[in-house]
Amino acid sequence: MKYSLRSSFARLTLILFVVVFLLTVVGRIVTVTGAWAFCLGWPLCVPSEPLGYLKLAHLALVGVAMLLMVWLLRKAWREQRDQNVLLPLTTVTGVLFFGQALIGAVEVTRSYPVHLVVLHALTAVALWISLGSLVYLSGVLAVDTNVVVKFDYRQRAKDFFILSKPIIVLLLLVTTYSGLVAGSQAWPSASLTFWTLLGGTLAAAGSSALNQYIDRELDKNMQRTAKRPLADGRLTAAEGLSYGLALCLTSYYVMAGFVNLLAALLSLTGIFYYVFFYSVWLKKATVQNIVIGGGAGAIPPMVGWAAATGNLGLAAWILFAIVFMWTPPHFWALAIVRMKDYEKAGVPMMPVVHGEEKTRKHILIYTVELIAVTLLLPIFNLAGMVYAVSAVVLGGFLLYAAWRVFKVGGNKVAWTMYRWSSMYLAFIFLALMIDAVV
Repeated sequence: MKYSLRSSFARLTLILFVVVFLLTVVGRIVTVTGAWAFCLGWPLCVPSEPLGYLKLAHLALVGVAMLLMVWLLRKAWREQRDQNVLLPLTTVTGVLFFGQALIGAVEVTRSYPVHLVVLHALTAVALWISLGSLVYLSGVLAVDTNVVVKFDYRQRAKDFFILSKPIIVLLLLVTTYSGLVAGSQAWPSASLTFWTLLGGTLAAAGSSALNQYIDRELDKNMQRTAKRPLADGRLTAAEGLSYGLALCLTSYYVMAGFVNLLAALLSLTGIFYYVFFYSVWLKKATVQNIVIGGGAGAIPPMVGWAAATGNLGLAAWILFAIVFMWTPPHFWALAIVRMKDYEKAGVPMMPVVHGEEKTRKHILIYTVELIAVTLLLPIFNLAGMVYAVSAVVLGGFLLYAAWRVFKVGGNKVAWTMYRWSSMYLAFIFLALMIDAVV
């Protein structure tokens, strides 16, 4: 394939590259000469010495580069929707560009912590690699189109919302916030709460979008998922991939910049665990997919705890274990209801591989183990009576549902177990929060 500047997208990309290059050179000169001291203020400044005009030029180039980046992103999302390389690469480049600016501003206000200085430098390297790649690939792949796409923006907003799996995100935020409150042993500050939950929302939504991108062909074969935006074709594969990558990358900048390094790394670990370890490999590889993959959903309460304390104590690991043990009986109950779907899609869920009877037995066993794990917090004096009583009562209801799955069988009781287990997880973490603040 031959490089060409025939497309307006390729020309705009090259212009952006030149402006960012000039921005970098002028910025370096401003730093070396100390010109920043002669033009104070932001976003504009008034030079007090001739050198100050270098700082003013640098600020002007920042503004121009930002406008060009926004323009390029707009063109990419309107004109390159079917480009599985260009659209994701442009989107990632945009996130890196604005992420570097964000981290650069935050590190100044926080007296240059080492992890932000390193992140700023790594982002700069990644930005140049992605921008250089984009310059070349846009000249090879980009094409101008005379077709004006008329979007139904309301439907698109709904589709991107669905792509984020909002119900799962909400449940993960409950566990994240519970870990935050439990770690603080009080209601955390509004600022810490906002940034932790924003970062958690972006990470969970981005991971869910990437999961649907990976499963888009598989989803077509399952009644439960056939109408998802990517499987149904309402969004292109490139849009799903770009959206997921953008949210996941942004979540790390939010966590690292406004929470702390440990919370950011844990959140990133959860993303990799769910997207690569579970979605790409485990889901179709083993009947233990849900058991092992449950670790991804168990990380959010640890993120909350780390956000509050900056470390991981025994309680944080028990919270991890609670969600880890909750995941198999919850999803095996759903798998019983949707067994034909999973069989048709070739997903080796336990009912498909070992049959419903063995699955019902394992649901009961894991439920008993889950209840035992929840009682470790009061046993080790890490929670009080409010949580202890709640764990026993809620555990009793869940055990009754699991017992009915084991003894009665059938889709109706399995669906009841699935719904009750969702409420169980939310309520037991709510009890943990109440216990921490009373």
